[in-house]
Amino acid sequence: MTLALKLKDYAQLMRLHRPIGILLLMWPTLWALWIAGQGRPDAHIFVVFVLGVVLMRSAGCVINDYADRDFDPHVARTRDRPVAAGRVSPREALALFAALCLVAFALVLTLTRLTVLLSFAGAFLAATYPFLKRYTHLPQFYLGMAFGWGIPMAFAAETGEVPGLAWILFAANICWSVAYDTAYAMVDREDDLKVGVKSTAILFGRHDRAMVLLFHIMTIALLAWVGALAGLGLGYYAGLAAASGFALYEQRLLRNRDRDGCFRAFLNNNWFGAAVFAGLLLNYLLKD
Repeated sequence: MTLALKLKDYAQLMRLHRPIGILLLMWPTLWALWIAGQGRPDAHIFVVFVLGVVLMRSAGCVINDYADRDFDPHVARTRDRPVAAGRVSPREALALFAALCLVAFALVLTLTRLTVLLSFAGAFLAATYPFLKRYTHLPQFYLGMAFGWGIPMAFAAETGEVPGLAWILFAANICWSVAYDTAYAMVDREDDLKVGVKSTAILFGRHDRAMVLLFHIMTIALLAWVGALAGLGLGYYAGLAAASGFALYEQRLLRNRDRDGCFRAFLNNNWFGAAVFAGLLLNYLLKD
């Protein structure tokens, strides 16, 4: 195999061709940076976190495919992934995961001591998340913790502490992750039932759409609470209103529970996250 083909397989293993995961991890990180920095986050911290998001999401995809190497060949959507198809060995995947984490950690070392300490918990969450689907129907909650760990880290980097407001924002992200990753799990539900993989889509059963809506409502409520505590204005709440519209549209996409509709509902959450961030930008622009 040529070097170019091997690098292409590594890029696919890191899901660089599917940026939706980067975006879903990026939005809550940006929410936290803008709130912690009161609309003016430090430029160095911003660059470190953006690069860190790309690196850790890539690392998460690699360790996920390593963990699922015995399941993925039996699932239609995943059987052609590099590890499942045998184009990348499990040992190579572990080496790539370690390299990505080390680069991310080198970036974190340029930030505060508290941020560095918090990064160890973030690495643990990223490394262990893929294995939960074997033991519990609640891996989506754990994903929310892994995808949201940039929130306390952002506050630690910007302010030197992690206030209560940061943990409310963290809880909002967990609820949002359960909402969008349940829709994602609905795509693979039939295959997951066959191979024994667990998810909230299986746990919620015929109540899946209602639970997705419930967790979106909880997300908006917690984000509104964050806005009240942070003294955010009408621009921010306009963003929450737009995000609520995207959440309602997702219910329409899920109505038939077909694979295409469920996947489109999952992708729709990029606009939910973007709407919240746009509200934050508008809030601080109006203040200026």
